[in-house]
Amino acid sequence: MPVGLTQQTLGQRIDSRLTDFLESWSAPVADPGVEAAYTLLADFVLGGGKRVRPQLCYWGWRGAGGDDRDEIISAAAALELCHAGLLIHDDIMDGSELRRGRVTVHRGLARLHHGPGAEAFGQAGGILLGTLALAWSDTLLSSCGVDPLRLRAAHHIFDAMRTEVISGQYLDVLSQRRPDASESEALTVIRYKSAKYTVERPLQIGGALAGASLELLDAYSRFGVPLGEAFQLRDDVLGTFGSSDETGKSAIDDLREGKRTVMFAHAAHHASPAQLAHLRAWHGNPELTDERAAELRQILVETGALARVEAMIGERVTEAMATLAAAPVEPEAADELARMADQLAHRTK
Repeated sequence: MPVGLTQQTLGQRIDSRLTDFLESWSAPVADPGVEAAYTLLADFVLGGGKRVRPQLCYWGWRGAGGDDRDEIISAAAALELCHAGLLIHDDIMDGSELRRGRVTVHRGLARLHHGPGAEAFGQAGGILLGTLALAWSDTLLSSCGVDPLRLRAAHHIFDAMRTEVISGQYLDVLSQRRPDASESEALTVIRYKSAKYTVERPLQIGGALAGASLELLDAYSRFGVPLGEAFQLRDDVLGTFGSSDETGKSAIDDLREGKRTVMFAHAAHHASPAQLAHLRAWHGNPELTDERAAELRQILVETGALARVEAMIGERVTEAMATLAAAPVEPEAADELARMADQLAHRTK
């Protein structure tokens, strides 16, 4: 391992860079309310998360022959700011109470102002803070110090990534209005909202910053998309069958929201008339209780939906690993990417 990584873990280095950046962009207005909002945002960015995208960006760089430098740490940290902004907006759209085991940003803002209008204030403030984090991600990437020509190529991928994830998120919102969404449609949402954004594009951004060949960038895509799909399929399983202590989110949020997952699409297609009626009555019902949620989970098991998704995860990991084995990736990076692939697909939280 590089000296820098033996002295300090990659995650710690990314967090350290984020801390320095956030301190350099303190509130420009000397108002206690604004300063409180900036503090809340910084606490959210630094207060948890797996740092998956920054780490993949780093190993995309190393896989293309880049050495261990501060410039790639800054570029990788920019992806975490982008992720934070998108999570804040996602939590507002979903009406979520918890994220990473803590109150969501918009709920935290609402608690700063009691009385009528507090909820609306929290949502408005959350939209602004999420947008600020997205803007800062651009600032940090643009100032990372990498060669301008390579930075331009990476920024083009960064722009594509943001366009894809926002389009995927919009498609996800649309799917909530389509009660009979198919498994194929659910997979399209996964691909654009999560897979490309979580694995493929971070790898390609890191690779482009290091001057990767088109062959390697293509290999990163063929490795990243199936692995990213496996990651999100696992996330859907955990969001339905995991505990809030493990995931840091409510154990019934996805079911109460009516999230149109691959599992739900499969279950709806294979359910008996009675099971289908129960799914339609309670999946997406804001009055969903823990007891009814347990009944929905049972239907997902009985219809083979859970087993189907577990098989899909395995198939995608196998596809990704076959691509990685043949890709022109530096050996150390290939080893780390293989380790991360297993971890992302089989994690428990």
